[in-house]
Amino acid sequence: MLFLVAALLLLGVLLGTVAHAPLAFTAVAATVIAAWLAVFAARERHARRH
Repeated sequence: MLFLVAALLLLGVLLGTVAHAPLAFTAVAATVIAAWLAVFAARERHARRH
């Protein structure tokens, strides 16, 4: 949970930067964050089943 809070805080800090970043960089960063959150969710779901 702490990692999720840290990721959201980092996203909030970088949000101002995203407006000035190239669209390709923004898309790659968004994909990386979404993949990380998907892996986190899958690991949490797997951990609760065992």
